[in-house]
Amino acid sequence: MLAAVGAQSTPVRTPAELDAVDALVLPGGESTTMWRLARTFGLLEPLRRRVAAGMPAYGSCAGMIMLADRIEGGVTGQETVGGMDITVRRNAFGRQVDSFEADVDFPALREPERPLHAVFIRAPWVEKVGDGVEVLARATGSDVDASAEKRASARIVAVRQGRLLATSFHPELTADARVHALFLDIVKEA
Repeated sequence: MLAAVGAQSTPVRTPAELDAVDALVLPGGESTTMWRLARTFGLLEPLRRRVAAGMPAYGSCAGMIMLADRIEGGVTGQETVGGMDITVRRNAFGRQVDSFEADVDFPALREPERPLHAVFIRAPWVEKVGDGVEVLARATGSDVDASAEKRASARIVAVRQGRLLATSFHPELTADARVHALFLDIVKEA
């Protein structure tokens, strides 16, 4: 997806590799495993320093959790890179069997009139946003679950705070590169 929007990418597994990049994508996956591996390989503190210093970063699903300052439903002691003044609820939409796809209105994207088809896999949602956090997209309760509790309000599924972007869904699993293009625009602005 990054190549499709004109960005060159490389894996980052060490502090030296982190020092060599201008921006970072924290992908989907398992947030507790990502945290533990970042700690084991000496990347957690360098990641925190780079994000705090203004490095652009995009977090998708588990990556959103990694960029959040606060987690609900995390494992005991779970840490994040942080940087976004948000509280996320881990696995908020349910377990693997509750994964789903839905069209999401995302006005900050190119062609804002065209909904974004989003893939949610054990996805988090944003419970709370702080000052300076822009809500970019919501999944309406009627789109994602039939329960009255979840229909009561729309769930925040995309946010931006300065040079940080996060989505609770996986845009890389579709043919639509607009979220990655938005991130590349943020990188170019930086």
